[in-house]
Amino acid sequence: MAAQENKVYEIGSRLASSRNSRATISGYVLNTVTGEPVIGASIITQTPGVGVNTDAQGYFSLVLPKGTHVLTLRSIGMKEAERRIILHADGKLDIHLYPQNTALKEVVVQAEAASNVKRLQMGIEKLDIQTIKTVPTVFGEADVLKVILTLPGVKSVGEATTGFNVRGGATDQNLILFNDATLYNPTHFFGFFSAFNPEVVKEVELYKSSIPARFGGRLSSVLDITTREGNKTKFTGSAGLGLITSRVNLEGPIFKDKTSFLFGARTTYSNWLLDILPGSSGFKGSKASFYDVNLNLHHKVNEKNSLALTGYLSKDESNLNTDTLFSYSNQNLSLKWQHQFNDRFFGDFTVGHDHYQYENYSEVAPVSAYKLGFGINQSNLKANFNYTLNQKHAFSFGGSSIYYTLQSGTYQPLGTESLIAGAKIPKEQAVESALYLEDNFTVTPRLSFSVGIRYSIFNYLGPQEVDTYAPNAPVTELTRTGTQRYGSGDVINTYHGPEFRLSGRFAFTENFSVKASYNTLRQYIHMLSSTTAIAPTDIWKLSDPNIKPQFGEQASIGLYQNLFSNVLELSLETYYRKISNYLDYKSGAVLVMNPHIETDVLTTQGNAYGAELMIRKTAGKFTGWLSYTYSRILLEQDDPNAGELINKGKPYPAPYDKPHDLVLVANQKVSRRLNFSLNLTYSTGRPVTVPIGKFYYGGSEKTLYSGRNSYRIPDTFRADVSVNIEGNHKIKQLTHNSWTLGVYNVTARRNPYSVYFTSDKGVIKGYKLSVFGAAIPFVNYNIRF
Repeated sequence: MAAQENKVYEIGSRLASSRNSRATISGYVLNTVTGEPVIGASIITQTPGVGVNTDAQGYFSLVLPKGTHVLTLRSIGMKEAERRIILHADGKLDIHLYPQNTALKEVVVQAEAASNVKRLQMGIEKLDIQTIKTVPTVFGEADVLKVILTLPGVKSVGEATTGFNVRGGATDQNLILFNDATLYNPTHFFGFFSAFNPEVVKEVELYKSSIPARFGGRLSSVLDITTREGNKTKFTGSAGLGLITSRVNLEGPIFKDKTSFLFGARTTYSNWLLDILPGSSGFKGSKASFYDVNLNLHHKVNEKNSLALTGYLSKDESNLNTDTLFSYSNQNLSLKWQHQFNDRFFGDFTVGHDHYQYENYSEVAPVSAYKLGFGINQSNLKANFNYTLNQKHAFSFGGSSIYYTLQSGTYQPLGTESLIAGAKIPKEQAVESALYLEDNFTVTPRLSFSVGIRYSIFNYLGPQEVDTYAPNAPVTELTRTGTQRYGSGDVINTYHGPEFRLSGRFAFTENFSVKASYNTLRQYIHMLSSTTAIAPTDIWKLSDPNIKPQFGEQASIGLYQNLFSNVLELSLETYYRKISNYLDYKSGAVLVMNPHIETDVLTTQGNAYGAELMIRKTAGKFTGWLSYTYSRILLEQDDPNAGELINKGKPYPAPYDKPHDLVLVANQKVSRRLNFSLNLTYSTGRPVTVPIGKFYYGGSEKTLYSGRNSYRIPDTFRADVSVNIEGNHKIKQLTHNSWTLGVYNVTARRNPYSVYFTSDKGVIKGYKLSVFGAAIPFVNYNIRF
C-alpha cells in the first residue's frame, strides 16, 4: 500500500531478468477515508510522458522503462499526489489518495482535467453526484435523470414524463444499466422522480456515440449508473426529510478493510400534495406512493479477487385521477466476481436476474372489475476482460447472454362478482448473445483510434404459435394464411449480424482536438406504447418472424477546446443517424392484449440529424454549463405492401421530434456553507395530430384529422432556483446537516403536459393539460453521521 509522498517504492525483484527494458506497474487507486476505488483518476509520468486512467474498479496498468519514475496522480475531489518508484520488473502498487475536503467526507468522482479533449471517446457525458445535487429539481430531491435531461442531445417529451430521448431515438432505444442490471421503467411518481437513490450513486456515464463494444441491444444510448461499495473503514450514514419523500442510507465495514455493506431506502407520502392541487390541473384527487431499496455487499477475497452482490427493489402504486390503480415494480439481483490474472490482464464475471412487471386494477364497478398484467424476466451472464499489450494497445473483449421470458399480457376478472372474460397472451422466450473485441490504439500522443466489433445473435424460441401471412400483401387479419406451431425449446427463427464501433481522435494542441466516430447497433426488443414516454401500460415485444429487429447506424464528428487552464470547456458535435424497422402504429391500433400485434403496427425508416453545443465552466466559485441542441427525427413509411401509408408516404416528424432545446445550469458558491443554483430550460413543443375539419360519409359526420404529427403543442420554458445551506464543518461532531430550499417553475408558466380533443354535442373541443401551472416551493433537510 503506497500512502506516503516521500517514500521510494521498489517494484519487482532486483534479480529479475534484464532482457526486457520495460516492465508493467499495476494496482488500484483507493480513497483513504472510505476504502472505495477512485474511478477516472489519472496516473502520469513526465518521462517518458505517458499516462493512464483508472477503470470502474479503480484499477490501472502502466508499461514503463525500467528505472526511476515519479507518478503524478490527479482526480477531482481528491488531493493531488506523487509516488516515487524504482521499477525493476513487473509488479503491483496500490495507491491511497486523500479527499480534498476531509471535513465533509464527500467523495467527488470526475474525469481528469482536459479529459474532454484528451479522451478517445466522443458523445460521452460523465456526472459526479456532487454536480447532480446542485441542479434544482421538483420537490428538491436530487435526481439523476433530471440532470441527464440538461445535457445536450438529451430530451423528454414534456414535464412529468417518464424516459428520455437521445439524438432522435425513442425512449425504448436507451439501455439503462444500474450496477449491470437492466431497468425497464427508471422512474417513480408519474416521472417526477428517478428510480436511483442519489445517496448511493457513485458514477453516471451516458454514451451517445462511440458506444463501447461491450454494450449492445439498444440503438440510441447507454446510461450506465454504478453505486458505491460502502465504507470499508468506519460506520457512516445519512438521512433526508422533504415535503413528500424521506430517505435513509447506512454503510460501513462488516470486516474492516475486507467486507462492506451499503443500504439505502426511500419512500413517499405525497397524497396530501395531490389533494390540494386545483381541480383544473387534472390531478386533484389522485393517489401515489412508491419506495425503493438498495443493498450492496462487497468483499475483498484477496489481492487478486473480489466479490460484489447488489440488489435493488422498487414499487409504485398510483391512480392519475382515474378509477384504475396502476402498479409496477423492478426487482434486480446480480453477483460480480472481479479477478486480476496478472499485471496486464483483468476480468470480471457477472450473473444476474432482472424482473419488471405491472398490474393495473379497476374495481369501482364490481361486475366489470379486472386486473391487467404484464411482466419481463431476463437472466444475464456477462464476462468482460481488459488486456494491456503495451503502451500503444489496450484490448477489451468478452461476451454476454440474455435469456428473456415475457409474459405478454393477462386480463383477469377481479372479485367473485366480476363478469369479465379472462384472456392470456402466450408468453415469449428468446436468447440474445454477443461476443465483442475492441482495441484502443495509440499511434502517437496526438493520434489515437478505437476499433471494435460486436457480433450479436438472437434466437426466438418456442413454445409458440406464429401466424403466417400472404407474401407481398398487407399484414392483416384478412391476409393470414395459417398458424405454425413450435414446441418447447424449438428455435423458431434467428437474427444475427455484426456491429461496428470505430472512432478516432487527433489533438492539434494540448487544448484542442477533433474526434470522429461511426457505430452500428441492433435492437431485438421493442416497446409498444400509445404514448410518447414510458407508461405503466406499455407492452414490450420480442422480434419474431413477423417483426424484424431494429437496426441503426450513426456517424458523428466533434470539436473540443479547453481555455483558461482547463477552466472553460467548449464542445461542438454533429451527427447523422439512420434507423430501420422502427415500429409505428396504424390508425386505431390496439396494443394491449392483442395476440396478433403485427397486424396493428407498421415498419418505418428514420433519419435523425443534429448539432450539440456545450459550454462548461468547471472551476471557481461560479460553475455550470450552457447547452444548445438542434435535432430532427423524421420517419417515413412508404411501402405500398403495408396497406396503409402514413402521411401519404412522405416523411413526418416522430412524436418526440423537438428541434430546439436550450438549457442553462449555474451554481454560485458564496462560501463553503452557502451556494445558489439556477436552472433555465427552453424547448420546442412536440408534434401532435389534430382535428382540422369534418366531412360526411355514409350519411354520418366524420372528423378530418391533419397529417401525422403535422402540428405542435406550445413551446416550454421553466426556471428553477435553489439554495443549499450547510452546517458547520467541524470534523469532530456527531452529525453534519444541511438544508436545500428552492422554487420549481419560478415564473409559474403553464407548460403543456399534453393536448387532447373531445367531442361535446358534435363540437370538437381542444384542451391543454398542465401539471405545474404554479410556482412550487420545496425544502429538504439532510443529515450525515
